[in-house]
Amino acid sequence: MSAHCQLTGAKPGFGNRISHSHRRTPRRFDPNIQRKRYWLPIEGRHIRLTLSARAVRTVDAIGVEAAVARIRARGGNV
Repeated sequence: MSAHCQLTGAKPGFGNRISHSHRRTPRRFDPNIQRKRYWLPIEGRHIRLTLSARAVRTVDAIGVEAAVARIRARGGNV
């Protein structure tokens, strides 16, 4: 599973670790991805979404139906 948010599209960023001697080695900044299960009343079933922590707060604010509509508008399948 890739570190990818279904709602916001957050993906890993890339950069360098810099040691005390200032040598640079590649590193990866992963988003805080969580798997959450929501009840979708329109369809009468549970859905499991892979969301970043910021997207979990967004779902709490706009509701699960609106969030699923945004995911489907982006081309995601739920």
